Amino acid sequence: MTTSGDEAAAIRALTDNFVKAFNAGNIDAIMRNYIWDESLVVFDVVPRKQYLGPDAYRAAWADMFSHLKGNAQMEVADQDITVDGTVAFGHCFMHVTGTDTQSQVVNRWVRVTNGYRKIAGNWLIVLEHISVPVDFSTGKLVPIQRP
Repeated sequence: MTTSGDEAAAIRALTDNFVKAFNAGNIDAIMRNYIWDESLVVFDVVPRKQYLGPDAYRAAWADMFSHLKGNAQMEVADQDITVDGTVAFGHCFMHVTGTDTQSQVVNRWVRVTNGYRKIAGNWLIVLEHISVPVDFSTGKLVPIQRP
């Protein structure tokens, strides 16, 4: 028998695997953290669109990495997870650093909310929403400070 604490730890391990895959620039390993069928839904900040299914999201990762020199790095802060049976949700901040192909420094914090399902004994991301706050009076993004 597992407890919700054990299940939350398994989801944290999934997040750790995701971060390791991202830091290595390994798209195949990144995608192993997501559900493999067309039920995957991702709302991303760039290019401000919805991705449906793993093929569309894999292409988005390939495009993102094509705009970077070397491997970008990611860290996760303030992850919180709630588990109820075979469904869970969580939220955290993710910090991405690196250099783009124009030699500009990338240093971004984003807010991430994930929905998870436990399928065949493994937790997978089935819904992901990535966001940054916007100042509606100026229409500009508000930088997220380190939590």
